[in-house]
Amino acid sequence: MDRKIRIAQYGCGKMSHYLMRYVLEKGGELVAAFDMNPAMIGTDIGTHLGMEKLGITISDAKDASEILSKEKPDVCIIATRSTMAELKEAFSVCAQNGINAISTCEEALYPWNSSKEITEELDALAKANNCTLCGSGYPDMYWGSLITTLAGSMHRITKICGSSSYNVEDYGIALAEGHGAGLNIEDFERQIGAYNNLDYHQTLQAIDEGIVVPSYMWNQNGWLCSQLGLHITSQTQKCVPITHDGDLYSSTLNMTVKAGDATGMSAIVTTETEEGITLETQCLGYVYGPEDFDKNEWSFHGEPDTTVIVNRPATVELTCATLVNRIPMLIDAPAGYITTEKMPVNHYLTKSMHEYVTGK
Repeated sequence: MDRKIRIAQYGCGKMSHYLMRYVLEKGGELVAAFDMNPAMIGTDIGTHLGMEKLGITISDAKDASEILSKEKPDVCIIATRSTMAELKEAFSVCAQNGINAISTCEEALYPWNSSKEITEELDALAKANNCTLCGSGYPDMYWGSLITTLAGSMHRITKICGSSSYNVEDYGIALAEGHGAGLNIEDFERQIGAYNNLDYHQTLQAIDEGIVVPSYMWNQNGWLCSQLGLHITSQTQKCVPITHDGDLYSSTLNMTVKAGDATGMSAIVTTETEEGITLETQCLGYVYGPEDFDKNEWSFHGEPDTTVIVNRPATVELTCATLVNRIPMLIDAPAGYITTEKMPVNHYLTKSMHEYVTGK
């Protein structure tokens, strides 16, 4: 591409401070931004980012379609909520205007096994308007490409175990509430843990009916199996509360989580495959105490046994950098809802991002 990539930002919360700065520093051009928060609407993007004014103000999200139609950005970055049902409108607005869109939404990374109907609808809409939709972020690399690359060094694999912890304080109220943070144990078990004993088909039905919210590893295991060529025979999910022995204040929830109440949860997904390889993965999202820190650990069982541990990853910044580095691949990808295991392995952009765009 012989010009800067024109980019819109949809959702101007915590993540946007990194996303928009990274876009600018990688040679992109911000042409629009949207949010629903009245306190943000009308604010110059530069002021929002703590730099000099850029002459582009944050607009009301309800005006997104009109502004996108006028500005015609190459890409829209969506950083709002955590499920495909919540993102359907934003993705649809982009696709209807023929604009490529990429989201930090965790389910968006591989929604085919959790929101198939919505994904098929968005896929058809994107194909009809010759644009690409996808999700990316920290899981794309640290739960995805890193794992499948390491698998390439193994002679034989019988089981892959993974766990990743993150502070729900860093990602906004939607994610914190989705992890049960702030609930007492009785409410947690009633609202979230009541479906722990469902079998594979019962879980799929409950997800389709909107009764069960799939954890991030539900989608991630689907992504990994797709990339590794594994065929799923069974997949189950269990959500268990995480507690702390003292009170913890949550600025995101604007409340003190009492000792013994849920600060968040561990969601454990077990996947069995035709090839005899088991995936047992869990994500631990909770309000951190002073002793807690992010940790990513994956172990391969087979020949040879192998473990990789990443301590204290800057999960928010890595999420945003991974997504921004994906932008040229998003533009080059075929039209439709194209999950990132169908794209090249993500890589560092040493040049301005537009210099990596070769296709559409």
